[in-house]
Amino acid sequence: MAKKISKKDRQSRKEKEQGDSKTFAFLAAFLSIIGFAIAILAKRDDKYVMYYAKQSLVIFIVAAIAGIIKWVLFIIPIIGRVIYAVLAIIVFVLWLLSWIYALSGEMKEVPIAGKYAKKFKF
Repeated sequence: MAKKISKKDRQSRKEKEQGDSKTFAFLAAFLSIIGFAIAILAKRDDKYVMYYAKQSLVIFIVAAIAGIIKWVLFIIPIIGRVIYAVLAIIVFVLWLLSWIYALSGEMKEVPIAGKYAKKFKF
């Protein structure tokens, strides 16, 4: 005989699953490439977690490219450092937005990263 699950039990289960998704999505965003790996290994089937994991991967790639550009820009005395500072601030803001969006419970696109993250298929 099948056991009936009450509406209250279903709701508390759903809230727990949403909480887990938010936690893993935040970890994916906060820990960058390591968080992406954790999301792939632990929550590959969770669309919410993977949404933010993909965006985290794109932000990591942008940060890596900015780091490479830094070495080229530092050859230019003052302007190079200013340009790199602006790039670093942009990457930090994208990273911070990914944390906030991951904890919001809604699937919001992080500017720049969101449109490129959609192209990844995992």
